[in-house]
Amino acid sequence: MRINNNKEFTAEQIRDFVVRGMQEKKAQDIVVMDLRNVKNAICDYFVLCSGNSDTQIDAISTSIEEEVYKASKQDPWHKEGKMNREWILLDYVDVVAHVFKKERRAFYDLEQLWGDAEIHLVEDNELTPAS
Repeated sequence: MRINNNKEFTAEQIRDFVVRGMQEKKAQDIVVMDLRNVKNAICDYFVLCSGNSDTQIDAISTSIEEEVYKASKQDPWHKEGKMNREWILLDYVDVVAHVFKKERRAFYDLEQLWGDAEIHLVEDNELTPAS
């Protein structure tokens, strides 16, 4: 099990920073998956979104990193996909952000794969609270 060494910020706060980063770049179909009650879950939250182009996918992931760092001084523990820009993953230990190109998101269908999770769709006009 991974340990989050920065106890200053809760998983919920990091989740909200991630959502704000997505909203900053007009990410579409933002979904928060609460995995805390899912057996063998690898983290507390998945936050998923879609973008329309390689450029937007890259911009969204950069915005997430900037928002989280600005608020918490945390960099991702791990990141993948920056080179191919079809599915970028930013791992903040308790929260994992997934930024998909629309086709890739449909193909991998994480919402179905982790179907036991509580799923919350973030509405376009729903502002994430400043934590």
